Amino acid sequence: MGHTQKKFGAFSGVFTPSILTILGVIMYMRLGWVVGQVGLYVAIGIILIAHVISVTTALSISSIATDKKIKSGGIYYMLSRSLGLPMGGAIGLTLFVGTALSIALYIVGFTESFLALDAIRDFLHLEASIDSIRIVGTAVIIFLVILAFISTSLAIKIQFFILAAIALSLVSIFVGLFLNGNSGTAIHYTPIQEHESFAFIFAIFFPAVTGFTAGVAMSGDLKNPKKDIPKGVIMSVVIGLIVYLSLAIGLAYFIDADSLVNDSNILLKIAWFAPLLIAGIWGATLSSALGGILGGPRILQAMSLDKVTPKIFGKGHGVNKEPRNALILTFLIAEAGILIGQLNVIARIVSMFYIAAYAFINLSYSLESWASSDFRPSFRIPKAIGLIGFIAVSYTHLTLPTK
Repeated sequence: MGHTQKKFGAFSGVFTPSILTILGVIMYMRLGWVVGQVGLYVAIGIILIAHVISVTTALSISSIATDKKIKSGGIYYMLSRSLGLPMGGAIGLTLFVGTALSIALYIVGFTESFLALDAIRDFLHLEASIDSIRIVGTAVIIFLVILAFISTSLAIKIQFFILAAIALSLVSIFVGLFLNGNSGTAIHYTPIQEHESFAFIFAIFFPAVTGFTAGVAMSGDLKNPKKDIPKGVIMSVVIGLIVYLSLAIGLAYFIDADSLVNDSNILLKIAWFAPLLIAGIWGATLSSALGGILGGPRILQAMSLDKVTPKIFGKGHGVNKEPRNALILTFLIAEAGILIGQLNVIARIVSMFYIAAYAFINLSYSLESWASSDFRPSFRIPKAIGLIGFIAVSYTHLTLPTK
């Protein structure tokens, strides 16, 4: 009996990889820093503006996804079939590079947390330095690439255990805030005296809301993409928004601003049960990296099959047509990001790629819905959604720091 390709549903194929990436490195390692820098009210503003962009983009993608038959390649495949290969290829290439660099973001975040533990540094005879981050980060990405080579199905199954670890870590954080926090030191809306600019902080936070593309990138591995993508994407974005707002409020009311800004591991100190938090941080960052390793090559593979990029990256291996050649290029780009070794720098670079891609995605939906009589999605949204998203993204892009 021949082998058949393993297909996934909305929960396992879209929601799980998306929410694991959304509740990832920025939430654990930089959300407290954001709140401490600008205060609760401005932090909520940053979270809401970022989610206006992610929600409108998610809705635009979901609508486009229900218009035509979807194959492997995720967002690239949808847009290239709607707007043609030149436009789809430009957006696809931007998303591919952004996805590959985001792998570095997640792994550097993991390594930063990993090396924060004295016992681990002593055992490995390493210091908490950029060189140590580069060494450990390189070892981690090699391990994850090997895992992706072995089995996509195995990688997705592991994500269910990681989702449970993240849920337990959030319980540990919120219980710890009540038990170990200082409610009398709430910063409310007051930032530290000398803080970074709004645009600088927004650029570092924005990768937190880009995780839903991890699920869309798995479009070729879904049972029913037209139903699975809208359901999984929207559910992950909404839950992500609720968690970020709740955690920002908790941090502001129970931890003072100086601690939030100067101690990136403050959550470990106030957590109800630190091992649960460590499991959540490591699980979230590694699963996010794994999601990029699974999704990024599939974007490049689809572009190569359309002859937008070199055809060598379009070759598939095995019954599932695993994009191993594309995976190698993804690894090289991610490794270049790991060698940068600084989370804030990588986050700002990733933001620029995703913001550019999201602008064109929303614009594409607006043009398609207004100008094309053939555009008949089963998931309908107001035509102005794409335009709102495009305007929000464009304004944000103009305010981002350039250095």
